[in-house]
Amino acid sequence: MVTQVPSVRGTKRPGSRKQRPMSGTGGRTAALFLTPFFAVFAVAMVAPVIYAVVLSFFAQQKSGLGFSEAKTSFVGLENYLQVLQSESFVGGIGRLALYCAIYIPCMVGGALAFALLLDAAVARARKLFQLLVFLPHAVPGVIAALIWAYLYTPGVSPIVSALESGGVAVNFLDHQMILPSIVNIAVWEWTGYNVIILFTALQAVPREILEAARVDGAGEIRSALSIKLPLILPALSVIMLFTVIGTLQLFTEPSIISKATASVTSTWVPNMWAYDAAFNRHNLNQAAAASIIIALMAAVLSWAVTRFSSRTNKA
Repeated sequence: MVTQVPSVRGTKRPGSRKQRPMSGTGGRTAALFLTPFFAVFAVAMVAPVIYAVVLSFFAQQKSGLGFSEAKTSFVGLENYLQVLQSESFVGGIGRLALYCAIYIPCMVGGALAFALLLDAAVARARKLFQLLVFLPHAVPGVIAALIWAYLYTPGVSPIVSALESGGVAVNFLDHQMILPSIVNIAVWEWTGYNVIILFTALQAVPREILEAARVDGAGEIRSALSIKLPLILPALSVIMLFTVIGTLQLFTEPSIISKATASVTSTWVPNMWAYDAAFNRHNLNQAAAASIIIALMAAVLSWAVTRFSSRTNKA
């Protein structure tokens, strides 16, 4: 007897069915997870910016002899003109520009030097050095400013006392030294953070290229300048962008130092000017206008740094 085997043509094996992608599922899932972020971003960032823009076009004005109740009226760009015509605000911008000219080269140059030293073949105990370099950044900015204010104050500072015992009289809080003193605080705070970023970028440099350079007779300095530095330019560009934006937000350090010296006034930098206008002079409209001007400055400088960085990376 011949047993007929059923034909398998046209039959489907279990599990051989092609799974049809569920259209729209991925988009709905992404939207579900992103909705809380965009909601918080809209409430905490977008709404205050819009409110500040609207507030900057109005002013509180009193009629008659000033005894009547203040009325809110539309003044257009008048608040912006008054802010830009203020000598203290313009002086704060110039002071901030000088701060950037000193701070950015010192901090970025120091971070790059530390990162290259950590990446060098002769470096030992890298984890310990990374921790020691990064540790100042773990200290909150207010606490760091208070520590340095103590170290700068004559009569209580061990640093000032040690210098005076050696015949060197330095007042870190006078008009000539106050700007470098504040720069020193910021460099102490942020160098370690940028060292970690640059060191991580250096770890991604192909070791084969460095070994080939050593075979050709290139030393550590030549390899660092000719190979490592060009390859980490994108990371260096990101650091420059964040640093420029951060310098325009300078507020905490001079505000704390101003409690210990008269060299730092309440309008020493633009952010302090806006704070003084809002909470000391109770002029929220001018404070809003000043904040918008600072934001526009940050946007323009960020665009300039991005364009320069993109051209440098392409070259």
